[in-house]
Amino acid sequence: MLKKLFFRYKWLMLASFLMTSTMVASSLLQPLYLQDVLNALLASNHQEISRIGVWLIGIAVLGLLAGGINVTLAAYIAQAVSSDLREATFRKIQTFSYANIEQFNAGNLVVRMTNDINQIQNMVMMLFQILLRLPILFLGSFVLAVMTLPALWWIIVLLVVIIFLLTAAMMGQMGPRFAIFQTLVDKINGIAKENLRGVRVVKSFVQEKHQFEKFTGVSDDLLGQNLYIGYVFSVIEPMMMLFGYGAVFLSIWVLAGMVESDPGVVGAIASFISYLGQIIFTIIMVGFLGNTVTRAIISFRRIREVLATDPAMTFQDVPDEELAGSLSFEHVTFSYPNDDEPMLKDISFEIAAGQMVGVVGATGAGKSTLAQLIPRLFDPQEGTIRLGGKDLRELSQGTLRRNISIVLQRAILFSGTIADNIRQGKADATVPEMERAARIAQASEFISRMEDSYHSQVEERGSNFSGGQKQRMSIARGIVSNPKLLILDDSTSALDAKSEKLVQEALNKDLKGTTTIIIAQKISSVVHADQILVLDQGRLIGQGTHSELVAHNAVYREIYETQKGKED
Repeated sequence: MLKKLFFRYKWLMLASFLMTSTMVASSLLQPLYLQDVLNALLASNHQEISRIGVWLIGIAVLGLLAGGINVTLAAYIAQAVSSDLREATFRKIQTFSYANIEQFNAGNLVVRMTNDINQIQNMVMMLFQILLRLPILFLGSFVLAVMTLPALWWIIVLLVVIIFLLTAAMMGQMGPRFAIFQTLVDKINGIAKENLRGVRVVKSFVQEKHQFEKFTGVSDDLLGQNLYIGYVFSVIEPMMMLFGYGAVFLSIWVLAGMVESDPGVVGAIASFISYLGQIIFTIIMVGFLGNTVTRAIISFRRIREVLATDPAMTFQDVPDEELAGSLSFEHVTFSYPNDDEPMLKDISFEIAAGQMVGVVGATGAGKSTLAQLIPRLFDPQEGTIRLGGKDLRELSQGTLRRNISIVLQRAILFSGTIADNIRQGKADATVPEMERAARIAQASEFISRMEDSYHSQVEERGSNFSGGQKQRMSIARGIVSNPKLLILDDSTSALDAKSEKLVQEALNKDLKGTTTIIIAQKISSVVHADQILVLDQGRLIGQGTHSELVAHNAVYREIYETQKGKED
């Protein structure tokens, strides 16, 4: 993936390489001219000194200009590549099913799209600004240093071998540490996210101390990893400098013995030391940038893991079509990933188009799981689910989303306007269509009172609306497309009895041709349904009208009598 992104900016990268080469050539030529200056000084040739000085100034200015242009190009390439990579990652996540999201964890994916891509961006910036010139500068300095004083080649080779072994040892230590570091960043992000989202629960149950201790534990682990990494670099970098300046000292010591027998080496000493200094600089910079590069490699692996993950669920590439609202389950068994026991066990039933069907049962009976199988948010391990007589796995995603709409118990709104949120159910919904949906959902009464009506702003997660208002807007979003099959997964739980009754009456009146499935905790929510399904511990143990189930189904009768007793 990264190769494709780089190829997209190949001309900018070529320009960056040319500017880098120009800048390195400027650095390499200066010691050569410096040697000529020293030779001219020894010969007292002032005209030659002036001529070489002009060339040195010109070379320096050219290198400065090339460096400035290269910084601009490197910044643009880094920003562009990271932006494209972030968009590609987000686009890939949009193809994931619930199973994929649970596999990675939402907080983990957020860290990968932010922190990990930032690490890659820093590496790309360093690559074109610094790393690209280091091998060119190293090779050029090595060759020119050997050409300047061939007798001292062994000092350079010895230095390179020592530093290489030191760098390899450091990389071996840092790789696993950075992997642990990123995992701890995921954990600390998840804890902070949970704490902020559940701040009301934390405050209500006075759990601030517990949350602080939980956060501190992971934070201390993260601190420990950071300190270890810092300690390693605090030792490695001085060691590299020690070996580097040791090589300079050794070179001067050897040259001191050569001056008496060969006075001509005096002019070459400064050039050789300059090239040796550039070699030391490249080696130290490689060690210094090892932190950034190692982190980026770990981050790239994490991003590549997301991009290489196939969606757990795929859809057929067939034309979209209109289907009847009939629904059937044929011996359906379903287990969540990593669960030992099935959540639904051998479920079979049929619903005719246009019927209103209630689904009831105790907590954990599998009601919401059944609801999520219908729009194919999950696939069952066994059995077949048919919509309009067709297997869901044979339909396109567009067909499913056009014909089925689900309203979840937890109303989730997005920042934007009320109209933006309702239009998520139908992108081209007109104002009359939104008004009709809001009227059925009993949302028009509070929307009409707002100053900007459907253009009123919705804050993040709908925090400026009550729970009941959010549920009603979610219902409006679910019915604005006039689906063939509508699923209400306990989506009126936050409404008062009067509002819930008005919603049900409006659904019966205005959505007569729509098959409606109501998942409910309260029997009163489904008492007038055409048929009611009773679930218990993942099994379908009853099916019929309210009166039939009260008369013949013990579990349903127990739930009904318990709720009736509470109402009385």
